[in-house]
Formats: sequence, C-alpha cells, structure tokens
Amino acid sequence: MKDLALHGMISTVVTPFDENDQVDLELLRGEVKYLLDQGVTAICACGSTGEGQTLSLEESRAICEVVVDEVAGRVPVIGGVIQNSTAQAIRYSLALKEAGVDALQVTPVHYVFSPSEEETIEHYRLVGEATDLPIVLYNVVPWALVPVGTIEKMSVVPQVVAVKQSGGDMHRLADLLHRVRDRYTILAALDDLHYPAFVMGAHGALAAIPTVTPKLSVELWDAVQAGDHKTALELHERILTVWRAIDEPNLPATLKAALQLQGREGGLPRKPFAPASAEERERIAAALRTANLID
Repeated sequence: MKDLALHGMISTVVTPFDENDQVDLELLRGEVKYLLDQGVTAICACGSTGEGQTLSLEESRAICEVVVDEVAGRVPVIGGVIQNSTAQAIRYSLALKEAGVDALQVTPVHYVFSPSEEETIEHYRLVGEATDLPIVLYNVVPWALVPVGTIEKMSVVPQVVAVKQSGGDMHRLADLLHRVRDRYTILAALDDLHYPAFVMGAHGALAAIPTVTPKLSVELWDAVQAGDHKTALELHERILTVWRAIDEPNLPATLKAALQLQGREGGLPRKPFAPASAEERERIAAALRTANLID
C-alpha cells in the first residue's frame, strides 16, 4: 500500500451533468484546474458533493480518470465509494484503483439497516484487502455512524488511514480527536465548523464548502497553522455566510448555482434535482457578495 499524507484543505469536486443527465467531462476538467489553482492539498471525486450515490461504476471510473489526468500527480486524488454492500464497494473501489486514484473514501453500508460493529470492520477489511489502497472512512450517514469505539478497533484494517467526520456534531469530532488522533488522520467535514475543528487539532478538512470557497478555505487553514486567529475568525465568518446560503436539502443544485454565480461552470445537478430557483440564486448571490467573492 502506498504511503499517503492527507492533510490541510482537501476539496471535493462537483460532477457536472448536461441537459441529457450525462456527465460532462470537459466541465469537470475546468473545475479541477480551478481548484488546483486555489492551492487545495488534495481533491476528492465522486463523493457526496460529486453526487457519487447517483453514479454508475462506468461513470465513476471515467470521472476519476479525468481528475487523475488533470491533477497529474500534483496532489493526491481520492475516489468516493458510496455503496450498500461489500461486493459493490469492492467493485467500485477496484474500478477507481484502475483509474489511478491515490486513496478511497468509503461509506459504511447504510441502506435502512445498520451493520454491527463486527460487520462494519469486516466490510472495511475486505475492501482494504481487495484494493490495498489507503481508505478514508467516510462517517457521514446519520443512522449508520461508525462510533469512535468501533474506529478504535479498526486498527486490524491497515488500509484505513483516515476518518472523515461528517455526520453527527462537534461532540463526535471532539471524541475522535481525543481518542484516535495519534492513530488516524482526522478530517473535519462539518462545513460551518472548520475553524474550531482546526483549533482542536484536526489534521485538515475534506468537505463541500471548499468546493465553493477554495481560496478562503485554504487561507483559513493557513491562518490557523500560523496562529493568526484574528484572520482565521474573519475567514470563518465569510465562509459561514456562504455555507448558510447553500446548505439545503437540494445541495447539489445550490452548490452548483454558487459556482455559476462566481463565473465557474459546474453543470446541472443530476435528476430528480432541478437547478436552483431564482429565489435561491438571489439568496446565494447576496451571501457571495457579503463574503466579497463576487461584485
């Protein structure tokens, strides 16, 4: 297994869809270029921001091939796997390994039924054994969150090197940092709480908001590392303004509207989601202006 350092401000990338609900790989290239220019430390494709739960294996592979090609080794590429059986998670993971990703971001099994502690560990063990790639445990599903006690026992799976703490709240992140920070890379995904997460010792963030505010998010990470908390707080509040405007159940649509309002093109959300409404766009534009991201 390759040795991989995941830290700092890791950005997700959207999956642009066209009017026929097909992936637009050229728009994807443009977004990857933009994120790299803003100084993000890694890029994650096919995650929740990338609507990975909607993607076929073939689409996921093609997306990751484009991201790997565009990144060209400058930063690590993480491929997202959001599947509901170990067999499917392995199929997708092997396809993304063939596409050239450096690591995998893998959810627990989560459709209605929650696996036991032993079954969750076995799920990650089998995916890790099949791929031998570094794995970020994507702790995102509210009704199937992997408890910190189970994560402590995940040491039997050497491929699990990081935890992306997305579901739950700051208390869960605090417990993770307190109990396993020395054993795993802990990545914050509570988009409105990156500043306190960094102060508490998170190794970085892997989240949706740096997709929209990559420059501000990178500057926030850098400010905290430099001990400049006045600047960090100012950046946190600018980012928070934007997050509050896009944090809706139709996040794929509102997030892509935020990109378009900045002169970027993330395509359409995948159906059944419709593009953001005029009212939503007006709200998002106001937040972007408040954050000094558009005129």
